[in-house]
Amino acid sequence: MTIDLTEFRKKCTCGRKHPVAVDQIVIEKGAVSRLPELLRQYKKNSPFIFCDSNTYQAAGESAAKIIGRCGMVRFPAENLHANEDAVKMGLEKLRPETDILIAIGSGTIHDITRYIAHEKQIPFLSVPTAASVDGFVSTVAAMTWHGFKKTFSAVSPVAVLADTDIFSKAPYRLTASGVSDLLGKYIALADWKISHLVTGEYICERVCRLEYEALETVCGNIAKIRSRDPEACAQLMYALLLSGLAMQMVGNSRPASGAEHHISHFLEMEILNPHLDAYHGEKVGAGLLIAARTYHHAAEKLRSGRFSIPAYAGLERSLLRSTIKSDRLYQQIIRENDPDPLAGIRPETLWEKLPGILKILDGIPTEAEISRLIAEAGGVLSLRDIGADEGLEKPLIRLSPYVRNRLTFMRLLKLFRFEK
Repeated sequence: MTIDLTEFRKKCTCGRKHPVAVDQIVIEKGAVSRLPELLRQYKKNSPFIFCDSNTYQAAGESAAKIIGRCGMVRFPAENLHANEDAVKMGLEKLRPETDILIAIGSGTIHDITRYIAHEKQIPFLSVPTAASVDGFVSTVAAMTWHGFKKTFSAVSPVAVLADTDIFSKAPYRLTASGVSDLLGKYIALADWKISHLVTGEYICERVCRLEYEALETVCGNIAKIRSRDPEACAQLMYALLLSGLAMQMVGNSRPASGAEHHISHFLEMEILNPHLDAYHGEKVGAGLLIAARTYHHAAEKLRSGRFSIPAYAGLERSLLRSTIKSDRLYQQIIRENDPDPLAGIRPETLWEKLPGILKILDGIPTEAEISRLIAEAGGVLSLRDIGADEGLEKPLIRLSPYVRNRLTFMRLLKLFRFEK
């Protein structure tokens, strides 16, 4: 399967011509064998592979043999994070003559590679080893930088070679993580639509349709994905890459990242919890269920009419200060929230837009429906499943919106005061 990218670059009904930075995407059996062909196509002679000790065994070693002479850094897989330490190690190992990078791995390896590719102003190729995240073609790198989960400007790969022989054989937990990451779009898209309704934030219906197409693809193949059917796994990879293209088209992660990802990011910052031995998609899955439960419960309360919309009191600085012990991290979060995305929202606007908000919330599958899909895929269903305390749910609901300067319904809930 080769994704035809010309369609994505056409002028859109939203009035914008969407940029698509990746040149080609191939999802097929034996795709990794195309590496020498791509190196010739891009006229690159000094490739350098980024992998970890696990992905080296899955594909790095064979890729190096196929390519021939190349450099390589093999990160230790245990406790590997996309952070300043990994970037430092990658830069130290990089050869001066390197003219193209090759990311062989999943989300963490790709974020490290795309960050360094951007820093060194050289292109990179993507070889996903698991259908575990939707960030393979992202133009930003999600990094934990000095403890703060931050998105850096980075670069998309120029090409993706997704080899079915490789990613369909990945540990199934990674595949289930990819399903949960994709299912999180139900919340992300609702958040984007609500922000557009309330503030007029730009939205593209075509991009939204791409994400919904990705969701339909995955939901229709979950049973076969669970049985590790190669074609179904290829459909999951296709859906994840579609989601990545949606992000490229709007130039940020808005179509694919909302309150469910903010919960995941907050957990990754380890402010309230110890380090969790959980994949990104697993944390997103837990965040998705919390968000779905919160949103539908809030919709019930809003329909009851037992609430008010008082004047906005501003950032919860005292809560943030008492929760975040690191002064540097506290200051980073304050800077992230300037300007405050709630500051310009008038109570009368919320009253006027309330019917539309409720309609959007009604379009989100219920917590029970999402739980059924995740369970069918073999994913995680609770904070407990990822090693976190269930008592963190309320603090996460209140604090996680502050990790990004982005309006979500979770953040909008701060403007409502519900009767007990």
